[in-house]
Amino acid sequence: MGGIFVLSILSILILGIIFIALIIAGIFLYFGCKLANIEDVSLGKAIVAVVGGGILSFIVSSIFSAVPVIGGILSFVFGILSYVWVIKVIFNTNWSKAFLAWLMAIVVEVVVMFIIAFIIAFIFGVGILSLMHL
Repeated sequence: MGGIFVLSILSILILGIIFIALIIAGIFLYFGCKLANIEDVSLGKAIVAVVGGGILSFIVSSIFSAVPVIGGILSFVFGILSYVWVIKVIFNTNWSKAFLAWLMAIVVEVVVMFIIAFIIAFIFGVGILSLMHL
């Protein structure tokens, strides 16, 4: 009986982490859309775009990765294009604004990750140079 309880708790924790990750990714896409001057942006739409874009990108990338020799490149390119297409459709915008929103979301996310990493390194006394050797 104890094992089922532990599995239930772990399942709830995993679902909670996924939910929080989707909200955070939606926030980054929300800011990316704002920076790209896309109209009628909401956090709900951004979360839907993250989920839909992630699922479609995974499917498309999986299909193209089966192509011999150039499958990796094709899966990368068409995975990104499918994700941007979802953003384009959900926010009813053009390709350039959708791509810019996707790119800005990634840039903002990377910048925030670096800031958080440096804050954590500062708190725990880890030198910046020692982080470069990881």
